[in-house]
Amino acid sequence: MIRLDNITLTFPDGDNRITAVNQVSLTAHPGTVTGITGPSGSGKSSLLAVAATLIRPDTGQVIIDDVDATRLTPGEATETRRTKIGIVFQQSNLIPSLTALEQLSVMNELGARHSRRNRGNATKRAETLLDAVGLSDHRDKRPHQLSGGQRQRVNIARALMNDPSVLLVDEPTSALDQERGASIIQLILRLTDELNTSTLLVTHDLVHLPRMHGVVNLVDGALVDAVSAAA
Repeated sequence: MIRLDNITLTFPDGDNRITAVNQVSLTAHPGTVTGITGPSGSGKSSLLAVAATLIRPDTGQVIIDDVDATRLTPGEATETRRTKIGIVFQQSNLIPSLTALEQLSVMNELGARHSRRNRGNATKRAETLLDAVGLSDHRDKRPHQLSGGQRQRVNIARALMNDPSVLLVDEPTSALDQERGASIIQLILRLTDELNTSTLLVTHDLVHLPRMHGVVNLVDGALVDAVSAAA
């Protein structure tokens, strides 16, 4: 589970500070997808960065599997990202020289020592995830040989490689047409259920929101409406 309690985040702006996130609280339970929406500049990406332990908030707590991540050292936060958090960036950022299978397998080398699989098990896990996202027949293709939707599917599978309990997804449909975008959202919903992850998903595409278990709406960094995901 991931729980954000009373998160406030500010950035310096000359002699003043800008409030990017203003006292926001939300919870995503295992097996649920919580959508985060709002206009540009409303604090969505900043909130996701706090949830990912990439930025420490001014105040508030980020609770991941009963651990307050805001109290972790930088090294401990890095370890948490490696073992507890999967991040799907808006751009797939796949390595051009690697095949789809290799994109996933390399994540095993970046994992913590105590959770690292041997090479054979890592390959099997990668093959299983590529099959789960419908790309088992594309395992040996490199990014330039894949469509935008296929690259995003590899991106999602890669984020799940180390069995994270929390999945953070940033605008996964922004570069896709409506049909491909809908298939990506359906994929995330299905994998969240099957793998029992706690998923936070930032999106500007309001058509997908009714399919999610909960939605929070941010305006000027503040939460203006929310429907919490059910346990």
